[in-house]
Amino acid sequence: MLTIYGLKISYFTGKMEAYLRYKEIPFRFQAITMTEFEKTFPKQLGAQQIPVLQLEDGRLMTDTTPMIDWLEADDKNTPILPSHPAMAFFARLIEDYADEYLWRPAMHYRWSYWESANLLRRQIVDEATDDIKLPKWMKNRMIYRRQMNTFVRGDGVTKANWHHVENAYLGGMKILDPIFKKRPFLFGERPCLADIGLMGPYLRHFSMDPMPAKIMRETAPHVMEWIMRVWNARASQMTPTLPDSLPEDVWPLIEKIGKTHLPALNANAEAVKAKQKTHSVTLEGYPYEKLPTSEYRLWCLSELHRHYHALASQDKRSVDQVLKATGAKAAFLQLDGIGSDYNASGTAPFGSQSKSVFGHFNG
Repeated sequence: MLTIYGLKISYFTGKMEAYLRYKEIPFRFQAITMTEFEKTFPKQLGAQQIPVLQLEDGRLMTDTTPMIDWLEADDKNTPILPSHPAMAFFARLIEDYADEYLWRPAMHYRWSYWESANLLRRQIVDEATDDIKLPKWMKNRMIYRRQMNTFVRGDGVTKANWHHVENAYLGGMKILDPIFKKRPFLFGERPCLADIGLMGPYLRHFSMDPMPAKIMRETAPHVMEWIMRVWNARASQMTPTLPDSLPEDVWPLIEKIGKTHLPALNANAEAVKAKQKTHSVTLEGYPYEKLPTSEYRLWCLSELHRHYHALASQDKRSVDQVLKATGAKAAFLQLDGIGSDYNASGTAPFGSQSKSVFGHFNG
């Protein structure tokens, strides 16, 4: 029995729970305390982030992407990655977009709107702060200020880009809702890593927080249905294969990634190499200033490059066809070959390799 330490309102805890449920891997959920988050686990793992997964032998893991890769390594029967290499690449690209770009609109909708913020700050206090001996009203205020200053204002959300931040969610649902009206999962008849990645923002934030959930119910009900289908899906009951080419109705999502996520990764990567603690980028004409620079996100970009160059020639041509048609190839390969010092020893997910990793207290 594995133990997952996290929060039931947490972005990445929800993603990991969805994966474990789908793969039918037995696990026990344990709400993490602030002491464990700030002191206990960072001493062993090198980073403040959740969820933390404890194996039966007591070893600890963190970071959902390498955790899933590690758990998948010995499973040849029900892999979460599509069997076709080109489709596997697109699954990884969409997962990275969900992990590292949709984070901003998810946090914005949670903390910029009082209807959501007032509820969520109380949920975090009730679930994670019993070990803090302060009055609840004071803990409520501390949590709200921390989340707003770190993950909204501190992540570049301003009046100048407010509309663009929200369009990542609203525009995404316009792409996804017609897809899920036609078929149950993103690529086909069973979920894959792309679906699991999108569960981070869509399950625990967009479908549950009052403000974005209201929008989803009224404008994208098929997305709401898809979230529950992924949550309830079990690998042993899924027999269909996935297609060998990316469905054309998913191409607009790749186009959106090429205009937003990939330029953001490139700007961050250049800032890491220049040793800048913050950086700025303009996305689709909207300015983002003083964004926190993250070596982890440089590693994400270099990992995408690594998976791309590992493709056989025919599979790479299939990927290139979509990247070129959607205008995403130039942004994807702008910094091709750029390396990262993160995880240089190859020990992830059993410990962070960089102090500059972007800490995730996923609320």
